[in-house]
Amino acid sequence: MKRIIILLGIVSLLFTVSCKKYFDQVPQDRLSLAEIFNTRDGVQKHLAGVYTYIPDEFNQRQLQEQAIFRTPGPWTAAGDETEYPSGNKAQLINNNTLTATEDTFVKNRWKSWYIGIREATVFMDNVYKCPTSQLSVENQNQWRAEARALRAIYYFYLVRAYGPVPLIKGNFTQDTPSAELQLPRNTVDECFNFIVSELKAAQQEGLLVHVSQDRSGGAGRIDQSIAQAFIIEALTFRASWLFNGSNAYYSNMANPDGTKLFPQNASQATAKWLDVINESKQFLNTYVPTYYKLERVLTNGVLDPYKSYRTATRGSYSEMTGYTEMIFYRIDNSAATMQYDRTPNHKGAGGDYRGGGFLGATQEQVDAYFMDNGLPPVLGYQADGKSPIINGASGYVESGTIATDYKGSGTDQLYAPAGSSNMYYKREPRFYADVTFNNQKWLYNKDGNIYTSMEYSGNAGKLNGVNDYSKTGYVVRKCAPEGPWGTGDRVCILLRLPQVYFNYVEALCQYDPTNPDIWKYVNEIRERAGIPQYGSGSGRIPAPTGKENIMKAIMAEKRVEMSFENTRYFDLRRWGMANEYLNKPIYGMNVEADGNAFYNRTKVANRTFAPRQYFFPIPQKEIDVDKNLVQNNGY
Repeated sequence: MKRIIILLGIVSLLFTVSCKKYFDQVPQDRLSLAEIFNTRDGVQKHLAGVYTYIPDEFNQRQLQEQAIFRTPGPWTAAGDETEYPSGNKAQLINNNTLTATEDTFVKNRWKSWYIGIREATVFMDNVYKCPTSQLSVENQNQWRAEARALRAIYYFYLVRAYGPVPLIKGNFTQDTPSAELQLPRNTVDECFNFIVSELKAAQQEGLLVHVSQDRSGGAGRIDQSIAQAFIIEALTFRASWLFNGSNAYYSNMANPDGTKLFPQNASQATAKWLDVINESKQFLNTYVPTYYKLERVLTNGVLDPYKSYRTATRGSYSEMTGYTEMIFYRIDNSAATMQYDRTPNHKGAGGDYRGGGFLGATQEQVDAYFMDNGLPPVLGYQADGKSPIINGASGYVESGTIATDYKGSGTDQLYAPAGSSNMYYKREPRFYADVTFNNQKWLYNKDGNIYTSMEYSGNAGKLNGVNDYSKTGYVVRKCAPEGPWGTGDRVCILLRLPQVYFNYVEALCQYDPTNPDIWKYVNEIRERAGIPQYGSGSGRIPAPTGKENIMKAIMAEKRVEMSFENTRYFDLRRWGMANEYLNKPIYGMNVEADGNAFYNRTKVANRTFAPRQYFFPIPQKEIDVDKNLVQNNGY
């Protein structure tokens, strides 16, 4: 018997359209598709709808309030980088209380990306029906290729969050028999192979080499370089511990017919890392430096690492044509929420200076930033989990205060005001761009300087029952505006050039740890960051040797450069290191105290990690309807 099956993410929304400002006004029937694809304007608006499922990672606090097509995730606060005060969905992950019946972000991510996949497929099936008098063949090819690439990218996001998923290869309609809609999950390798092959097909079938070639305004469009970057991302995940057959927890997970979903051994891991290397070289040789290079800002004719890094991560839309580092981003986003979360409360100041300061950086993340001599300040922790093992060679000390204002070398940039704790003295420039610490000068000073105090009685402290405060005594500063907190004109950066560099050097480390390209690209990042590079000779740090030590150096560098950019949550999982870093308490300053007592390292929250937390559960309603869809282990 034929009927409409209600599969939330895959089937019931076969004809749900995605650009709500346009398509909610159009009758939801088959005739509407013919009408939509009869004009250039209709085709263009439908494609814009396909783009709406690109993640909006600027709002990680109000996940339950987001429209389904925005698909934000709780990634920074669900790792070891940050903590929200209370009521954030990340706590379901941190407490290991996430369930398959959670009805907001678990369901909505699955649902949203599958709607995006379906809408991309609808577009691909119909774009050539538009008369060439309305839409040229060249545009038809280009726009279809964009939809094809987006579909592959949405599959990547699904696999990254849920593990292997069903690949929708049939042309389902509302009249498709229900028996044909009982879809099993594809294997890990099938999923990644499909993602890569679809991105390569899109590259060959119409994508612009780079959006700068679109003279009518290509900002935000998928191009060949973006597709290549996602090919590298997908292959990096495929080669990693979580997916390559090394993780015994998923070795026996199988479909009802017995098909094992994960590789049964890691014997092909080396060859998979070689694929990452080859595709990374393709990107570097084709697009760097012609289209991409690290941002570099000069002050008084000398590299200014602070301004360079701020430029690379602040994402001003009005300056888009001048950026050289952004690869993938979302234009329509929740910048105001992000900026409110990252602007301290500043009680008593004007509204332009007062945010929520919710997003608190953890002490562990603060400790990860290097000193200005390029050495780590903290090598680990004592048995109590909080007392630091201080690297004596780094010059780091925790007692006392800075006697005079500490400024960036060769610039007038104030890094740490006099009176600040020595914990924040002579740290690397990225630290001052990324973290607001106690007594730091705020970015916006049109009406006079404001110094943020997160002590209990401070202007951004917890006193008087104010909920707008940081639990850790630090606030994330990265991406915060230099003007009023409500400044618009921001794009949500989802992928920067350093991510390609890190994927490349990680693959080299796994395949050939003696390859000099490892230090070439790590050093390029460190040079821009204003800290000594690895190598021999004056002013350099001896490079570590051996695969394990080299990988530790890469991880440490990535933790800083990509901080708060939604990579570490997934890195810890794919590296198999989540239990080491996420199954223990996190720490910060003592926000219940003033004065010297504030600087006592204090437990902020317990974190729990169990093997089931490698992936989200598949929404239970999907499991209930699709009898061939097996649930992830542990749910």
